Order: sequence, then C-alpha cells, then structure tokens
Amino acid sequence: MKATLLYAAGDVRVEDVPDTRIQQPTDAVVRVVASCVCGSDLWPYKSAPATDHPRHMGHEFLGTVEELGSEVTGLAVGDLVVAPFVWADGTCEYCRSGLPTSCLHGGQWGLNGVDGGQGEAVRVPFAAANLVKLPDGTPDSALVPDLLTLSDVLCTGYHAAHTAGVQKGESVAVIGDGAVGLSGVIAAKLLGAEQIILLGRHTQRTDLGREFGATDVVAERGEEGETRVRELTGGLGAHRVLECVGTEQALTTAYATVRDGGAIGRVGVPQYAQGPIGMNMIMRNITLTGGVAPARTYIDQLLPHILSGEIHPGKVFDRTVTLDEVPDAYRAMNDREALKVLIQP
Repeated sequence: MKATLLYAAGDVRVEDVPDTRIQQPTDAVVRVVASCVCGSDLWPYKSAPATDHPRHMGHEFLGTVEELGSEVTGLAVGDLVVAPFVWADGTCEYCRSGLPTSCLHGGQWGLNGVDGGQGEAVRVPFAAANLVKLPDGTPDSALVPDLLTLSDVLCTGYHAAHTAGVQKGESVAVIGDGAVGLSGVIAAKLLGAEQIILLGRHTQRTDLGREFGATDVVAERGEEGETRVRELTGGLGAHRVLECVGTEQALTTAYATVRDGGAIGRVGVPQYAQGPIGMNMIMRNITLTGGVAPARTYIDQLLPHILSGEIHPGKVFDRTVTLDEVPDAYRAMNDREALKVLIQP
C-alpha cells in the first residue's frame, strides 16, 4: 500500500510500504476514504532532522472498515467510520473521565508501528473505542469533508471554546484565521456567543469566518490589533479568547485582549518554551486553559450539528489532492497557498 513518509524538513514522499494487517484481536483495518494535512503537520515539515527511518504522517482520517479483529464489537465490515487524532484504549481512568488524549495505553498515529492517516489504509488499535460509526451513507457523500473535521480540527476549535467557558451572550475573540481558528468561530457560535471577533489578515479566510459566525474581523496585528479588540468590547476586552495559533505573540495578544476575570482557551501547538505568565495574569484573575483536544469525547456531541446541516466545517478545505500529490499539498500549505488540503487516496 502507499503511505506518506517524512524523511526530513521539506522532504515528504509517498512510497510503497507493507500492507497493514490485524495484529491484535482488538484491531481493525480501515480503508481510507479521506484524510488531510493538518497545520500541526507543518511544524515537523519545517524542522524535522534527516533520518533513514521516516515517520508515517497524518492523524486525521475517515474510511470504511475492511477487516476486524476477533474481539471488536459494535462495528461491521463496510461501516463508514471516523477516527480521533490520537488513539486510546477507552477503558483506563483517563478515558473514563473523558480525557482519552492522556490514555495510559494510547498513542499517536504514525508512531511505534501504527500507521499514519495519510495513506491507503490504517491499522486502528482498540478499534471499538476509537472508531465512530457514521450514519449509513456512501463514502462519496457530500458530507465527507464536514465529517472528516470531526477527526481533529472541529473538535480542537470546540475544545478552545468549551474549556474557556463560552456562554450565551458573551464576547469571544478568536486569534488565528487558520482552520482551527475558523472552527473556533463555529464553536463559539454553537455555544451562544453574541459577539465573535476574528483576528486574521487573510481576506479569503476571514470572509469564511464571517460566514461561520464572526461578527467582527480585526486585521491589525500587535498592539494595534489589541487596541481594536478592546474598542469593539467597550474597552474591557473579550469575555473569552481562543488562542488558535501557537506562537508567543498569539499568547501575548490573548492576554492583552481578554478582560479581567476572563479566560483564554489555548489550543495552538506551542512553538515556545516560555510565555508572558506573571503578576499581571494573577492580578487580573485570568484563567489559562485549553490543551490538546479530547476529540473522541466531542465527536458524538458535534456530529448531529453536521448531520442537521447547521454547520459546514468542511468548507475549511480549499484544495483536494490525490495521495500521490501529498508532497505538493504540504508545500502549498506551508507557502500559504492553501488553507487546508483534503486528500482522497
């Protein structure tokens, strides 16, 4: 089968690898119908050292069940399923408390002998705990792009809003006009925010943000942008801020735009070791929360909103490629020629 491999920064290749197979009775093999390139994939794409043992890439995928281990329940061959961006056993203390990302026996796609999502097929450990059966339908359904966002990006945006405590009638500032930030806009609207301010400077993306529910767009950056957010919120700042970028500047902007007593939901993958956390944060009673999204916990909550047509998060995909074209998809996203690229093997 074919799979996407990362050999070094800027060196992504699609190569033939051994066909995946059942290894444990709790495994399933899923034939990939759709996957995608994530913004977080770009960090190793920019920085990974050269290696003769490449990493299998991709952690977002949707597909059909091709084979089941003898102990897998609740699934059948032919089911259309979506998987969260990390896998877990579904039974440990963390899983039972709704935090499968901290599973004592889980792991990441593409590591330690587990396939990545950017390939033709994936062996899924603990399949019953990780694969969510989607309503009967065909893999070529127009809903596939929307459903694929349940694997990561929609759940990550929702995690930012949920952990920040967005409530009906509040103001929310969303930092970042990438796919996660746009998903944060969707989530803030679902949770009842009255004012949603999107901080971004790419018109095509912020236009989509307005379609998703943003009431205001701030294109300015740094102190100028921070001042503008405060002006839009009566001088106080937003009740909740969703940090969906991962840079130190984004976190600094979050502190500058949240009101006293407010909360910051941080889900951008941090590209820094130290941040502006000090006396100012303590004296203002700011809550810093967020983290890696427990997508499996949220999928069942968000799926009905997609099926009803209330939200269309799949619009974040603005380019579609075949598996052989994945290296160019990485280049296009890295060069900001594409927002998020859908892969159809």
